[in-house]
Amino acid sequence: MQPTTHTHISKPLQYTYIAVFGGMLLGLAGLSLKAFPSFSAAEGTTVLNGKLAHAFEGHYDEQFPIKRLGTNLWAALDYTVFEEGRPGVVLGKDGWLFTDEEFKPAPSQQQLDDNWALIRGVQQELERRGVKLVLAIIPAKTRLYPEYLGKEQPAALHASLYQDFLQRARQAGMAAPELLESMEKAKDNGQVFLRTDTHWTPLGAEAVAQRLGESIRAGQGADLPTQTFITEAGKSGPHKGDLLTFLPLDPLFTKLLPPEDQLQQRQTHPAAEAATGADNSGGDDLFGDSAQPQVALVGTSYSANPRWNFAGALKQALSADVINYAKEGKGPLEPMLELLQDEGFKQKPAQLLVWEFPERYLPMHSDLSQFNPDWVAQLRAEGNRDERLAATNQAGNPTAH
Repeated sequence: MQPTTHTHISKPLQYTYIAVFGGMLLGLAGLSLKAFPSFSAAEGTTVLNGKLAHAFEGHYDEQFPIKRLGTNLWAALDYTVFEEGRPGVVLGKDGWLFTDEEFKPAPSQQQLDDNWALIRGVQQELERRGVKLVLAIIPAKTRLYPEYLGKEQPAALHASLYQDFLQRARQAGMAAPELLESMEKAKDNGQVFLRTDTHWTPLGAEAVAQRLGESIRAGQGADLPTQTFITEAGKSGPHKGDLLTFLPLDPLFTKLLPPEDQLQQRQTHPAAEAATGADNSGGDDLFGDSAQPQVALVGTSYSANPRWNFAGALKQALSADVINYAKEGKGPLEPMLELLQDEGFKQKPAQLLVWEFPERYLPMHSDLSQFNPDWVAQLRAEGNRDERLAATNQAGNPTAH
């Protein structure tokens, strides 16, 4: 099945569509007035505290199911005529969708600098605890698939963001393997990012895991205990990408949507477990009597979601067990700060910590309000202080790497 493509629509026809859709929406708005007489607010519901508005909104939604029709019609107008979706998605070519986070400039240079200072502060804290940090900077989807970009292009800030991030990390003495080249090579064997999703494919995750495994075994993790893991590939099936939620065309205009991705499930098990048919995946004993893994993983849904099998691929590539602290929907900074405050991790820290960090998050604001602001400020201050020291050393020794 070929991906959906957009065709050019002449200006007069565009205006005709707008008039037709506008007339239909006005008609729907008139029909919605029938819901007014049946509305009655509960006793004690006042205008001043907003409860009346919320009560009417709920009543309107229940009594006006044609609201979905209006939503679908407006989304279809945006999609077919203006080649746009809801805020959150950017339309590319041949049915490719991108998150708009990869197109926005940084809120400010200060935000980027603050995030970097916090990363540096985390690095210093881990060093004090004797934990070796490996920073896995995940290249953006737009960087891997620029051939599918449409009329909208990423902001200038993103052009060199990956290389700038990589250079900052290496100048700070962080282990930060080059992952862009590995993912570009993997493109020869299939998709490394999902077409309708913000996330990578199991193939992309595997390519990154293999590069990390090689780098770690050759450096910081040379003395890690060895364990053999096996990955089993399951059947491929349709996957509705998260970016399709920004194209609310269901159920009336489903056929306008780009076709769903095909996703192959993969699962990784210890070789002994795979041989005996045992299944210990249900265990939750992170700090119990079982042997504590010497490698930990923290990061975003790229690592947390089992659909991509990144943690499993990393285990196989490293030939070592990995404990996964990654969280979905929180970005890379929040799970790391949570881990630093985790009592189990304080008492039994891993020897090595892989921090999966998509490049697009470096200039983004993160909600860290759950943490003590003084503690976060202290981490940033330590990061800034260490950054100034590194800059001084670099100026004094231009050949230093």
